[in-house]
Amino acid sequence: MTQRPKIRDYMTTDLISLSPEMEVVHAMSLLLKNKISGAPVVDPQGQLVGVLSKKDCLKAALNASYYQELGGAVRDYMTGTVETLDEELDIVEAAERFLDSHYRRFPVLREGGLVGQVSRADILRALVENWR
Repeated sequence: MTQRPKIRDYMTTDLISLSPEMEVVHAMSLLLKNKISGAPVVDPQGQLVGVLSKKDCLKAALNASYYQELGGAVRDYMTGTVETLDEELDIVEAAERFLDSHYRRFPVLREGGLVGQVSRADILRALVENWR
């Protein structure tokens, strides 16, 4: 039996990441400029500490509408508990994880460190390429 392809073969590795101390307004601009729906938040050692999504940014913007001031650090708005996948996970298991969650993408780890991100589209492409 052939071995199934792994997430590492299909994940995106060129990531835009944010720091917890970054101003949330700057982070919002990066998400909009790069047309991405979210980005990993990493500490100075490169460890994943959260994810900031457009939904998190909407919370910040709504909060600002009440107080007439938009600001604060990414850490104040990011989602701190993040579900991740290991780069060695095969694409079928990854597809099952997507079906069992509401997430559109997962950060990908190697030995606990962030090495990429995999999306629903990446997994769909992998499945189509491998079983057509």
